[in-house]
Amino acid sequence: MIKHANRYWRVLATGFSFVLFALGGLLLRILVFPVLNLLIWERQLRVLVARRVIRLVFRGFVGCMRWLGVLDYDIRGLERLERQGLLILANHPTLIDTVFLMAFVKRADCIVKRRLWDNPFTRGPIRAAGYISNEYCGNEHGGGLIEDCTRSLQRGSNLIIFPEGTRTAGDGQINLKRGAANIAVRSLSNVTPIVIRCLPPTLGKGVKWWQVPPIAAHFSIEVKEDIDVHEFLAKAGSEVLAARHLTAYLQDYFRKESQGYAAA
Repeated sequence: MIKHANRYWRVLATGFSFVLFALGGLLLRILVFPVLNLLIWERQLRVLVARRVIRLVFRGFVGCMRWLGVLDYDIRGLERLERQGLLILANHPTLIDTVFLMAFVKRADCIVKRRLWDNPFTRGPIRAAGYISNEYCGNEHGGGLIEDCTRSLQRGSNLIIFPEGTRTAGDGQINLKRGAANIAVRSLSNVTPIVIRCLPPTLGKGVKWWQVPPIAAHFSIEVKEDIDVHEFLAKAGSEVLAARHLTAYLQDYFRKESQGYAAA
């Protein structure tokens, strides 16, 4: 009886969390960011302040979900994020991975799907923070996207990318696209991997928000040691081969890390 009551509560709390997230984005768009536009004229400074606001709001949102009993989490290796100009690549098991990373990564930048730029609940924060649009992804070589990402890293932003391009498939198999490795190789940026694990699984691909697990999900987020991109370039001899080898390495890396946790 108690287990059933707890599960029903988490369904309600999860629904409330989604409503809260949407309303929060709308309020930021209507009340907060217009004030920033009036007070801060210099665009880059305004973007930095907007990103800090979003980080604090997301930190509060994650804390609220924990307080409601929807989930719990632990983070390891957070001190490795106390740097600037990081290229952060992470696996993507759940819908709220972005929220977690944006809540704990300072000076965070990210690549955002075009549809979110036009969503009334998300477009205010996204545009105010100057995140990178993925509209270039349809290009043959994605040159514009790589250039935007390189500039972001050079400005000292910590760029968050999910190399899978979408959430991990329901069977748990991780399949990476080559775009993230291209950015790493072309910008000569070492990779800072973040492994996100969630047990029991929740908010995965194809899972509805009300399909909560039997017990509250526990997120384990681990910032791993950097991966040296220069070694791949030196061995491959070309950017194309280096990106291909790096993608294969990262795919195997994230698969092993995820499976190792599940087995444990």
